[in-house]
Amino acid sequence: MIGSKILLVDDEVIFARNMETLLDARGYRSKAVTSGAEAVRALETEDFDVVVLDLKMPGMDGLTTLKEIKKLGLFTQTLILTGHGSIDSALEAIKLGAYDYLTKPCQISELVEKIEGAWEIKDDLKRQDISEKTRKPVESPRDAKQGVADSARPITITLG
Repeated sequence: MIGSKILLVDDEVIFARNMETLLDARGYRSKAVTSGAEAVRALETEDFDVVVLDLKMPGMDGLTTLKEIKKLGLFTQTLILTGHGSIDSALEAIKLGAYDYLTKPCQISELVEKIEGAWEIKDDLKRQDISEKTRKPVESPRDAKQGVADSARPITITLG
């Protein structure tokens, strides 16, 4: 959604700044950082809707960063955008909770489409959390299973 706050995490400073400029021009509020540790610190102090995360970075790599982001327990969704894509890393990222996985280079329109989808998931999770806090407990295990089935979504992996 236009106006969404995006955290870009990529050790390639020029690439990260270019993405920041492109997303800001489309109405997003983005911030670029160059390491996983910086990303975690930013998420501890600011509210972001979506994180766009590179995999190969010195220090804390993208998958480790993703694990640390998930430990924070935020509604923020994470997209992987990497120049070193593989089926194995895509599957691992999705297993760890990434919303989607893209390889560089990608079209800005494709990235924006994925950001929009990630924002919708974040918004849905936030609304669901509010609803659960105000709703009565689940009546039976069958009701709980149905709730999980209703929340399932298809997963897409895009390799360049």
